[in-house]
Amino acid sequence: MRVVIAGAGSVGRSIARELLGNGHQVLLIDKDADDVQASRVPEASWLLADACELAALEEARLEESDVCVAATGDDKANLVLSLLAKTEFGVPRTVARVNNPKNEWMFDESWGVDVAVSTPRLMTALIEEAVSIGDLVRIFEFQQGRASMVEITLPEGSRFAGRRVGDVDWPTDTVLVAIIRDERPLAPTADDAMEAGDELLFITTPDQEDQLQDLVAPDERHRSTDAG
Repeated sequence: MRVVIAGAGSVGRSIARELLGNGHQVLLIDKDADDVQASRVPEASWLLADACELAALEEARLEESDVCVAATGDDKANLVLSLLAKTEFGVPRTVARVNNPKNEWMFDESWGVDVAVSTPRLMTALIEEAVSIGDLVRIFEFQQGRASMVEITLPEGSRFAGRRVGDVDWPTDTVLVAIIRDERPLAPTADDAMEAGDELLFITTPDQEDQLQDLVAPDERHRSTDAG
């Protein structure tokens, strides 16, 4: 699959690396990219240009791509690119990053957007290290908000470090669905032991989030409450 990604910031590069690791072809477009950024994803092709200009998209051979990803930090640019990709170049699938939740309503088929991604706090925070270890981060909510996926990074010195997943009495309606360790996802079993630094991904209900935080990283929750 050939994927064109506009926006070579931390989000765009992260997406590119994952796609390349899965064997796809990736072209990154960014008018401000430099040699340092390019060296971070050397396996990708690069085009230094404005992704909102037709000439740049023609040079990128956008019409030959299977997916166009608008991953810039500018919602207007992401909308324009998605519209051009659909209407001018006939790209089969467009994925657009939503930076400001207030703009999410515009990211639909009328603007050429097939999939709108409200960049979760987790996506940027884990890359930019803006979330403290032990913070509970809501990644997204499922339909009607009855369940959500959340992430907690197990702090150093946690009482759960070394404990088996099956030995923990998790809150009601809470399931540990994945462990990310050393940037690799693991499907947890009851016999797997957790380690400090593990990113724990849970499916839970909104009313159980505080209890989950108190269970896994109580010190962080108390600090957050005190700071508020």
